[in-house]
Amino acid sequence: MTPMTDKQEGARLGLRLTLPAQILVLFISLFPLLMQLYISLTDWSPLSGIGWPRAWEMWNSFANYTDLIADHRLWAALGRTALVMAVCVPVEFLLGLGLATLFADNFPGKRVLYSILIMPMMVVPAVAGYMFYMLFQSGGPINSLLSAISGMPVTVAWLSDPTLALVAVMVSDIWQWTPLMFLILLAGMVGVPEDQIRASTLLGANAWQRFYSIVLPRMKAIIVIALAIRVIECFKIFDTLFIMTGGGPGVATETISVYIYKITTQDLIWGYVAAIALAILLVLSLACVWAMRRMARAKA
Repeated sequence: MTPMTDKQEGARLGLRLTLPAQILVLFISLFPLLMQLYISLTDWSPLSGIGWPRAWEMWNSFANYTDLIADHRLWAALGRTALVMAVCVPVEFLLGLGLATLFADNFPGKRVLYSILIMPMMVVPAVAGYMFYMLFQSGGPINSLLSAISGMPVTVAWLSDPTLALVAVMVSDIWQWTPLMFLILLAGMVGVPEDQIRASTLLGANAWQRFYSIVLPRMKAIIVIALAIRVIECFKIFDTLFIMTGGGPGVATETISVYIYKITTQDLIWGYVAAIALAILLVLSLACVWAMRRMARAKA
């Protein structure tokens, strides 16, 4: 028998020490997933009168998944979620990139402004939702400011209008999460080698040329990570939106998270909810895989 080397013995000892934690983590992540898959293949709900282990008595194969295709309310909620994502993520990225460019250099009062700038990110989303709920009231500060600017009374019912309510939600999301984009991009920008920037300056490159040719290529992986994080988080927007509008008026601001919450707590059709959640998990997982591959290509 070939004796083990010190490296092999260390690897075996490390496996023994971490095996209980690995089993626990695997159970915590795998059991809910398998349970959700099991429930998604049935018509079980808490009102069925039987426990979830006996959900097989209400087996419906893949009926819940085929119902997803015909659920117009689901697709409408996905469309609103995609709209919020398509507006908020680019705006947050551009604002974050602009702020990161400014804060990459030293200037008086930088630390104070930096602290002020990241404060919105520290606010609890539910609290942020209540803040913007008050701001966008008909007699709130937003209309008062517009009245002062225009010189005439403005009483826009922001949260009662189907279009303006979604705009108000987008404004709140941009306000709260632009600082996160700013922090991630600033970290990537600070990591760009200073000697390359100095060399390009000596060669006559202006600020835009340095940014486009040196800084931006070096930040590709960071940009992919930042965009992936915000896309996933926009898909899960709930707290702020629910406090501000509750998905209303009607279903005008009902995103996929609010829709799932409503059919979970009101309709109690948990088998269908499980199918929706698994479908979304699959889509977001594919998006993460794509982002990781882009990041690997950027590093290469």
